[in-house]
Amino acid sequence: MRLSRYFLPVLKENPAEAQIVSHRLMLRAGMIKQQAAGIYSWLPLGLKVLKRIEQIVHEEQGRAGHIPLLMPTLQPADLWRESGRYDDYGEEMLRITDRHKRDMLYGPTNEEMITDIFRGHVNSYKDLPLTLYQIQWKFRDEIRPRFGVMRGREFLMKDGYNFDLTREDALHAYNRHLVSYLRTYERMGLQAIPMRADSGPIGGEDTHEFLVLAETGESEVFYDSAITELRFGDRAIDYDDPAACRAVLDEFTSRYARTDETHDETLFDQIPKDRRRSARGIEVGQIFYFGTKYSEPMGATVVGPDGARVPVHMGSHGIGVSRLLGAIIEASHDDRGIIWPEGVTPFHVGLVNLKQGDASTDSACEALERELRAHGLEVLYDDRDERAGAKFATMDLIGLPWRITVGPRGLASNVVELTSRRSGESVELPPAQAVERLAAIYAPVFAASWRP
Repeated sequence: MRLSRYFLPVLKENPAEAQIVSHRLMLRAGMIKQQAAGIYSWLPLGLKVLKRIEQIVHEEQGRAGHIPLLMPTLQPADLWRESGRYDDYGEEMLRITDRHKRDMLYGPTNEEMITDIFRGHVNSYKDLPLTLYQIQWKFRDEIRPRFGVMRGREFLMKDGYNFDLTREDALHAYNRHLVSYLRTYERMGLQAIPMRADSGPIGGEDTHEFLVLAETGESEVFYDSAITELRFGDRAIDYDDPAACRAVLDEFTSRYARTDETHDETLFDQIPKDRRRSARGIEVGQIFYFGTKYSEPMGATVVGPDGARVPVHMGSHGIGVSRLLGAIIEASHDDRGIIWPEGVTPFHVGLVNLKQGDASTDSACEALERELRAHGLEVLYDDRDERAGAKFATMDLIGLPWRITVGPRGLASNVVELTSRRSGESVELPPAQAVERLAAIYAPVFAASWRP
């Protein structure tokens, strides 16, 4: 992609309405544009990151054996009346009446609709276990939308729902989701800590939120610092093995970590004093087990092994896909701009031409672009007729993890400059070696992807 032909409306000044780093940098980097309070258009650069995150979520859901579908954004109110939540949900729900005077709503979540789908098509315990999920836009009419995509009204969310015959099976689904979420966040360069949380309007008996520690987090959290040393890494796990999934849950939840709603000062005081921490956290996902809360009132039952009908045990599991962009930026930036982790970067490398119009420099850049693309790397080539400082400032602002700089002086010695955005360190290498270095850096990122 040539920057001279790309739509990248960067801003030089900090927008006055942006209160936190991620909102400010997303606006400055030309990733989003506000259309109304808490509602944004996703411009090309922002959309590329959103799609990267969405793809990782899809891959990790598929790895865990979960099946995608897509439900509508608008839902009939009668489904919510059936579950008893229509009047309980509050003013965050956007209620709509269509031209035939039927009550509708813009879905804030989909427990009712997925239960309706299940009860219409699944009849026997032999069709269980079943986990269905979608990545779909949601709307919650926040009273004070702020912080950009971190607290917007319209947002992209992965919401998944498990259906199981017994409580034990449903808790295995809960544990399986916890494992898949740990993998998902680590692939995005994040450490998201599972914390005991409050179920809120979703309801249910068991729930954990996944929080990324950041000064701008909306939640106060309390935790044992030993939990920050845990990593899931690239370990293999059999998602069909209840004991293996339970072992991961025990490993990552045995240390104290709670949001302020469930904080227990007595338990917290039992942690060694030098390991007690309080901080702010950004919620990026949550998992719930709620038993038969929806299946009983809505008649989602199956014929069990003994021939009797029983309500299925359910859980729901969400990841804030659009919110994750803000969380990643809050966790990974400096005073010059964003620093994207390799797993979610919109382009794998920025290519800067220091003397646009010079035949040898142009030719070298075009050759590098071809070689990088041949290795599966996406390149943003800054071919604009701009001074070097302006090109470097743009690359720093949009945060691509790696930059190759090509100029006549280096080419005279057959070298280009490879620069790490995170460390700021640069090394001069022959063009072919720079390509091979980047291919090796991204090899683990490509290897982590999953296909059925």
